[in-house]
Amino acid sequence: MHINVGLDVGGSTTKIVGMDNEEIIYKSITSAGDPVTSAYGALGKLINDFKIPVTDIFRINITGVGSGFTAPPMLGIDTIVVEEFISTGLGGLYLADLKKAVVVSMGTGTAYLKAEYPNVTHIIGSGVGGGTLVGLSNSITGIDDPNKLSELALNGDINKVDLTIGDISKTEIPGLAKHVTASNFGKAADDLTGEDKLAGVFNLVYQSIGTMAVLASRTVGINDVVFTGQLTTFDQINNTFKMFRELYETNFIIPEDAEFATAIGACLAGGMNL
Repeated sequence: MHINVGLDVGGSTTKIVGMDNEEIIYKSITSAGDPVTSAYGALGKLINDFKIPVTDIFRINITGVGSGFTAPPMLGIDTIVVEEFISTGLGGLYLADLKKAVVVSMGTGTAYLKAEYPNVTHIIGSGVGGGTLVGLSNSITGIDDPNKLSELALNGDINKVDLTIGDISKTEIPGLAKHVTASNFGKAADDLTGEDKLAGVFNLVYQSIGTMAVLASRTVGINDVVFTGQLTTFDQINNTFKMFRELYETNFIIPEDAEFATAIGACLAGGMNL
């Protein structure tokens, strides 16, 4: 076995993929107290899960904000450091089976990329992302586990939080359905439950990201928009983005394994020496 490994190293979490001839044969997420420990822990888990010698890994391709803490070569294996935007762009195209798309990287903040294989350029970025979602939610509940926050938010009533077009206008507004949000948290009252507030936070973050994605799409003239990152794994994204597809006729794509896009792209870019 000869495995090409991609590592997307964050501050404390590493996403790892193993590929053979550009086919994904392994994926996993490892968390630790620091980027070095999580990166080596991810490699160790791959080796243990496959029960293979280190020599079966022919190249490690490392990217992400934590990649600078890990000096190559790792485990004595040929190690290539890949620029993160290139990794995310190529990974998004791979997962969506496209040659051209706007790729949205939803991390702590959000990056909007123009990906035209094999080139990737940065369009714009936003400070609204996963960090915003967890930070605001934590200030409400004292909980910082995003999975738990998502579960709680599903029990909230967004109609008690957000002001809609139907709330402010009794007449039809061309192009805007009555259920479309007019103001995030515009209806918030004193009797909101914690779950209601969390529903509002999730809606605020996803709608902000979706709005920027539509603008990025129109700016570069590409209708396919591929979303990547951990925020793609929460149920709230589907209802929110369904509205954007209908309202703006933009092709929002949330591919399977979207949270591994950057690690996948690192594998692909490393092999291309990008």
